Amino acid sequence: MKRINSNPLKASTYLLRNAGKTLPLTGVIVLAVLLIAGIVSMINSIPLSIKVIYSYSRHYLGLTPRGDAEMTAELEKVVTDESPVPVDRVMRLRGTYIEVKSIVGNWPFVVVFLKPGDVEYYIERMGGGPLQGRLPEQGKPEIIISEPLARNLGYKLGSVVLGPDNTDAYSPQEVKVVGIVDCPEWFAVSTFDYHMMNHFPPIDSILVFAGNAKDQKELDGWAEERFKGMRAQIFTYRQLEEQADTMFSILYKILNVVIGTLVVVITMMMGMLINIYLSQRIQEFGLLQALGYTRATILKRVLSETALVVIGGWVLGVSVAYGLLNLVKVTLMDPRAFALNTFDKTAFLYTIPVPITIFIVAGLTVIARFKKFDPVGVVERRLV
Repeated sequence: MKRINSNPLKASTYLLRNAGKTLPLTGVIVLAVLLIAGIVSMINSIPLSIKVIYSYSRHYLGLTPRGDAEMTAELEKVVTDESPVPVDRVMRLRGTYIEVKSIVGNWPFVVVFLKPGDVEYYIERMGGGPLQGRLPEQGKPEIIISEPLARNLGYKLGSVVLGPDNTDAYSPQEVKVVGIVDCPEWFAVSTFDYHMMNHFPPIDSILVFAGNAKDQKELDGWAEERFKGMRAQIFTYRQLEEQADTMFSILYKILNVVIGTLVVVITMMMGMLINIYLSQRIQEFGLLQALGYTRATILKRVLSETALVVIGGWVLGVSVAYGLLNLVKVTLMDPRAFALNTFDKTAFLYTIPVPITIFIVAGLTVIARFKKFDPVGVVERRLV
């Protein structure tokens, strides 16, 4: 025996029985949420990439003497004598640059040239990991890199990282990869002796390692104040984060305008669709009121249906966006070691105005429609 619905005015009843009419409304919301979440997530991947690629700076304080070789010893003495936290190691190094790839073009990336004993320590502080190959030998044109960097540039053992024919990564000899460390941090390390014999100018920089992450942050903050006005350039992770956020402030203002415009367009479209949707149900509403259902009851039902469509569309849109972003990450981003947060809270927060605005406009449309509603005219099959 067929079960009789005990509550024919339940909000889900009409939606389930008339999926052909309600699914297009839901689909518009799904597409809007998908579009907004996708755009914001991809834009957020740019500053995220900066923080991921250069996150090696979280592990140390970097100091350079701005081209004055005699200043290096003074900077080292200030750090050793005045540091507010215990210093685990101070190492001298030299560096040069290569370029890594991002979704918005190439970015400079430092290759550090370290002394004997410092190479192993540096790799350990970066997080270590299984080593494919071996460590570079002092004085030889050899280099060791991390797995994300190797994936980004398509390098493997034997690949040339620096060379005489590479204008973006010059070295008098071909510096080849002899080791790849399976480590999440990006880094490239060669030997101090090779740089000293083949590169100019002969100016040492300094890396200062605190004992732990908390002390490192305190050391970085102290250095930013202590070396103000001195002939010293400071590199800290906090500066990197601040620069990344500031760099894209204008872009995010433009993004807000784009998202706002999109919300307005989608809301107007939904308002028109809901108006058509209600026009198709005029006879139903007239008959229900003629049968004794109050206008308030019918209005409550319509608003409940609208809420279900809007909330359901948003939830489905978030799910579809999350799935699509994961697909993009696996097929496009991961093979090149590009950074993408597939569950970016900021991106999904940007989608919240869509269901809220649509529900408000839909509610106002329904209320305005019911103010002019004439159930008798509907029953008599007159236009209202």
